[in-house]
Amino acid sequence: MTFRVTALTSLLALSAGMASAEMNFNRIASFPTPLNMAEGEDRSRTTSAEIIAATEDGMTLAYTDSPLEALGLIDITEPANPQPLGNIALGGEPTSVGIVGQTAFVGLNTSESYTDPSGKLLVIDIATREITGECDLGGQPDSVAVAKDGSFVAVAIENERDEDLGDGRVGQMPAGDLVLVGAADGAADCASLQHVALTGLAEIAPEDPEPEFVDINGQGEVIVTLQENNHLVVVSKEGEILNHFSAGAVDLEGIDVDEEGALTFNAAQEGRKREPDAVKWIDDDHFAIANEGDMDGGSRGWTIFNKDGSVAYEAGVSFEYAVIEAGHYPEKRSGNKGVEPESIETGTFGDTPMVFVGAERSSIVGVYDVSDLSAPVLTQLLPSGIGPEGYVAIPERNLLISANEEDLVEDGGVRAHVMIFEYQEAPARYPMLTSAGLSEDGKPVGWGANSGMVADGDHIWAVNDSFYAMQPSIFKIDPSQTPAKIVDVIRVTRGGQPAQKLDMEGITLDGEGGFWIASEGRTDRVVPHALYHVNAEGEIEDEVGLPSELMAVERRFGFEGITKVGNTLWMAVQREWGDDPENHVKLVAYNIETGDWGAVAYEKAAPETGWVGLSEIVARGDSFYVIERDNQIGAEAVTKKIYRIPAAEMVPAPLGGELPVVSKEEVRDLIPDLKATGGYVLDKVEGLAIMEDGTAWVSTDNDGVDDHSGETMFFTIGKL
Repeated sequence: MTFRVTALTSLLALSAGMASAEMNFNRIASFPTPLNMAEGEDRSRTTSAEIIAATEDGMTLAYTDSPLEALGLIDITEPANPQPLGNIALGGEPTSVGIVGQTAFVGLNTSESYTDPSGKLLVIDIATREITGECDLGGQPDSVAVAKDGSFVAVAIENERDEDLGDGRVGQMPAGDLVLVGAADGAADCASLQHVALTGLAEIAPEDPEPEFVDINGQGEVIVTLQENNHLVVVSKEGEILNHFSAGAVDLEGIDVDEEGALTFNAAQEGRKREPDAVKWIDDDHFAIANEGDMDGGSRGWTIFNKDGSVAYEAGVSFEYAVIEAGHYPEKRSGNKGVEPESIETGTFGDTPMVFVGAERSSIVGVYDVSDLSAPVLTQLLPSGIGPEGYVAIPERNLLISANEEDLVEDGGVRAHVMIFEYQEAPARYPMLTSAGLSEDGKPVGWGANSGMVADGDHIWAVNDSFYAMQPSIFKIDPSQTPAKIVDVIRVTRGGQPAQKLDMEGITLDGEGGFWIASEGRTDRVVPHALYHVNAEGEIEDEVGLPSELMAVERRFGFEGITKVGNTLWMAVQREWGDDPENHVKLVAYNIETGDWGAVAYEKAAPETGWVGLSEIVARGDSFYVIERDNQIGAEAVTKKIYRIPAAEMVPAPLGGELPVVSKEEVRDLIPDLKATGGYVLDKVEGLAIMEDGTAWVSTDNDGVDDHSGETMFFTIGKL
């Protein structure tokens, strides 16, 4: 219960911050890592941005790129216009980077096996791009930290375990340790290299410590996380162990632990080990840890410790609850570690000390004001790329940088990105939609994978798609608030139980307080193409299957969007079915009174890559509006547009014969809107709602945060 009170307090501060014009972080640019490949290189290769650091002047970023075995460099002299500086080949897998001045210290994994770990500390002159020195570390390095005065470097030697051996348990030799290396004038003193043994400290596998992350405070004290051992160690710069203690455990209540296609926060985990990943000093006496978990734990939040081992603050479920309400909860990780906070960064912006908590699986970062270390205040949530791994704060330039490691090139998805946020006097631009303040059975209302929309007076109704197969829902949105708020939810049921075999892709009003819903079918998954009449309580009252003329030519990509004119429902078919000419799709009509079916044809753009289809249809006045989009993302996106069709041409012809082709007029190219928040172009623009005054709202589908950043854009394009 205490954690829930904390969560609500944080969210109230978050909502208030977004409505003000005070200082806020906003994303101003995104840099795709393939840009750092040289001309002529194969840019279809997997690349990544993992751990990131900045030069002392804050003008150059350096990030580790494990797949390419390189250190990537970015010029951020103009942070809103980052420029590629290329990759430095390292000859092995970089695991971390720390910078002092213009010198980068890079941990390099050269291990031949789990039982024969090895690695180096490379010294790189960023200005000349030359490797100027290296030290043999005697093991596999993970995290690297440089003392604030540049006098030494600390390296966590993890010697990670083989997760396929011995049930993936710790207790696999050789043990890891901590390495301290003296440094001066841009060089490492390899002769001073010292191994600090960390064995015999933890209660869990004391013989096999696996150091994960290190950081150094202003006094030269090193804090080390032993993730699988669930332990924390404070070491002096001379190598003396000053203190060590268990990272402890947290009792979690009101969490989702089942991956059942529904967001149900009704379970508990008692004594959940924190198993921290990243750690950062806030000041010389306090540090913050991200409790990702790895072997047995993961408490879904973050913690502030005093260096004497006592807890100053525990987030409990409050951070995860904020992520849930922002639509970033990864349902497919419920059975594991939920949002998985992995990254921690700290920095003082103006007079405000801040902690930045990055959730790897939710692709989001929480911004906390830690002026009161016992009661941090969540002020913002920022959208990151997929799989944020590292952050660097540059307070002198009012910048926060995230490195996002996931590259989905093999699946035709978005590339790995570095994202740049600026602390500016402006309203916060994200999230654009939230369910903050709405609860169900005392728990937050999660949402995601929003598809079709329809306006209803001063509100908008939206449906989620089949990603949440066990929880089909209709959300009521108040777009007058900033951010727009989900103020109610209706669960779609059949016989009082969650309706199954639905893929809701369109919604319209029935004029009697209920709805008509278009469900996109998939015959191979026994999901019917159908229309559903749903009452105000969400119960399905009637189901209309498609006629034989349509089912005879049926393909997977069916109805996307539905609108009602008089007694006629109109549905947009996303892509060509069996009898459609190339680059033509049907707009299908169904008369509710007579049961008659018909259609017209719509000519869509010929795709340059992938496919182009329709994802929404809305009737208003003497026009119909459709969203036409390709399935491309980022720099590859070409077609994300709204078109207008004269209502006079929407006269359905009988199915099975030649259909009249309607004309269309481009109303808006949405790509500039999708770029407006400094991110890459999202692929799934799926929702359009037009209010009574003609104001149009557009929404994107975040795929339930599965191989997706989780980012949902919900914005107005003004009056059509």
